[in-house]
Amino acid sequence: MKILFVASEARPFIASGGLADVAGSLPKALCDLGHECRVVIPLYKNIPQQFREKMEFVRNFNVPLAWRNQYCGVFKIRHQGVVYYFLDNEYYFKRDNLYGYYDDAERFAFFSKAAMEMINYIDFDPDVVHANDWHTALVPVYLNTFYRSIPKYHEIKTVFTIHNIQYQGQYGMEIAWDVLGIPEYQHPVLEYNGCLNMMKAAIMQVNIVNTVSPSYAMEIHDPWFSHGLDPILNIKGDRVIGILNGIDIKDNDPKTDENIYKNYDAKHIEDKKVNKLELMKEMGLEPDENRMLIGMVSRMASHKGLDLVKYIFHDLMRDNVSIVILGSGEEVYENFFREMQNRYPGRVAVKIGFIPSLSKKIYAGADAFLMPSKSEPCGLAQMVAARYGTLPIVRETGGLKDSIHDMGDKNGNGFTFKTYNAHDMLGAIQRAEGLFGNKPLWKKAMLSAMESDFSWNKSAGDYVNMYKMILKD
Repeated sequence: MKILFVASEARPFIASGGLADVAGSLPKALCDLGHECRVVIPLYKNIPQQFREKMEFVRNFNVPLAWRNQYCGVFKIRHQGVVYYFLDNEYYFKRDNLYGYYDDAERFAFFSKAAMEMINYIDFDPDVVHANDWHTALVPVYLNTFYRSIPKYHEIKTVFTIHNIQYQGQYGMEIAWDVLGIPEYQHPVLEYNGCLNMMKAAIMQVNIVNTVSPSYAMEIHDPWFSHGLDPILNIKGDRVIGILNGIDIKDNDPKTDENIYKNYDAKHIEDKKVNKLELMKEMGLEPDENRMLIGMVSRMASHKGLDLVKYIFHDLMRDNVSIVILGSGEEVYENFFREMQNRYPGRVAVKIGFIPSLSKKIYAGADAFLMPSKSEPCGLAQMVAARYGTLPIVRETGGLKDSIHDMGDKNGNGFTFKTYNAHDMLGAIQRAEGLFGNKPLWKKAMLSAMESDFSWNKSAGDYVNMYKMILKD
């Protein structure tokens, strides 16, 4: 099969979140299975020069967008066996950030239509076009509105992956024609609750909707999780399929990771202790190998469950634990954790921001990794933590539920709690503390976590089966 994967970001070129991880690893896994998957992203200003120097110019063309006729240049690079296309328009993409501009609707409408227009000009005829999140939600709309009658496009099937249903691309309907260039007869596809909703349009226009974990696929049929889209998803019925994300096990390997203090593997797991003590020293914590160190690497946002952490924080500090936190986000949480660091010196360390190398040190150095999310479409941090022998403590929601199983079960690789309740979370932490006090059992638990298979092998096979299903339609 030939798959064109359309995304707003992809590692290692440019990244702001989990979508980039998927766009940088799933296509490679599909190619490894014998299929041809190519990726297209915008040519952002901040793509490093080391990649720009390797890019090959393909051609340029103009993209009609409402009353505009905009330039688009196409560059490509082959990375780890995958061809990546980069669409160039400096007016839209020569900016300091990926997102957050007043004209994001226009920027990503241009990108979506340019990605479809590009198919006319490249030596690649995709069987499936796979769009991701609201930034590329107009891809199937443009395909069905402007390109279906062209022979090269006639048989293309479409997939839309929801990585986070909270962000839907909602705007006023007045931009439908003037900005997006969608003709009036298609406006009912875009309209939802009096607004223009790009994600709703994609759900209605594609052959199949996909989410990044089976549990999340079920949850978003519920108003609690759907952010208003449950009626549309319920119409789609069994054409909403969840496939758990994987992680790049080569990039996330404690045996070879250059970012951590000392490399280790399952056979030399005692060297993990070096990472713990060095991390505690670097972060200003009292070095104590017998005190359980809890790590958190998270956006500081309410849906990450940080209000639960706030509620029981002083109770937690009565136990023999230390905590190290890396992240940024809502001011209320940043200020709270700074205050806790001042109140509990040597026990609490917080670093505001996101430093990838420090995140790896936390994955390797912590004993346990806390993710108490209110909702979590998939989550990758819990998988990386387990890979490094750091036992995840998670709430049973979305991908957390699908990837981490309680140590009380036969295939346990972490600690879980069900209800969104601070003391239930504290109970899970204290169960981890109890096991931590038994060194032989804790070592066995670490090994169990490290042996969890979070590679893309199974997930890529599930994607192949999904593509085959829609190609038979």
